[in-house]
Amino acid sequence: MAMVKKSITVTDQQEQWMQAQLATGNYASDSELLRDLIRKEQMRTSEVEVIRQELIKAEQSGFSRRSPDDIVNAVIARK
Repeated sequence: MAMVKKSITVTDQQEQWMQAQLATGNYASDSELLRDLIRKEQMRTSEVEVIRQELIKAEQSGFSRRSPDDIVNAVIARK
């Protein structure tokens, strides 16, 4: 996969948080930490969209014995 070099600006508070994450040893660099955060956000966004589509389908069907919480839990269980 091709990489693109970026330059970003963060607040002092964000920098302190990033340095604390690096200090745990879970990440070797700022770049690795940011890529992991982006991947997690992409997954979360995808999961939210699946849940939204399931809720829309249930609502449009006009009949469902499942509550919105039941639908959300079923989608999460499939992951």
